[in-house]
Amino acid sequence: MPRKDSVLFLCGSNSCRSQMAEGLLKSLPGSTFDVHSAGATASFVHPLAIKVMAEIGFDISEQRSKSLDEFIGQKFDYVITVCAKDKNQQCPYFPGAAKLRLTWGLEDPATAQGDDAQKLKVFRKVRDELLSQINEFLNANLQSQGSSVSPQT
Repeated sequence: MPRKDSVLFLCGSNSCRSQMAEGLLKSLPGSTFDVHSAGATASFVHPLAIKVMAEIGFDISEQRSKSLDEFIGQKFDYVITVCAKDKNQQCPYFPGAAKLRLTWGLEDPATAQGDDAQKLKVFRKVRDELLSQINEFLNANLQSQGSSVSPQT
């Protein structure tokens, strides 16, 4: 069996964006990646991230927040940072080898203000942006491998 390409999603605290990205890429049809996520610091998987992922059929409730330190020394084919550097956020850098480094600058839904309905709106927006980015990533990788499968949820 050929080795799976590996992906590491990075963000500040590994509680929302990188957790949702990990859950999506692990579970989308057409994905054949070994997927991980980490943050500059470990914290917890945000309950609203779990909720908005469940709304579209993805269960990330068993995932755990991980520090970047857990992956030092490992090699990844793709390292994707999902935090928005222009928002003065702590965006980690993974020093390990990677074929390709990508930055998807997404707002941190954990900083959303307002009542639960307003916060959920921000979490859904970020989830949907991640889904779009991951679909593009999958399509690009499938096309480079000679396939043209379009992942769907």
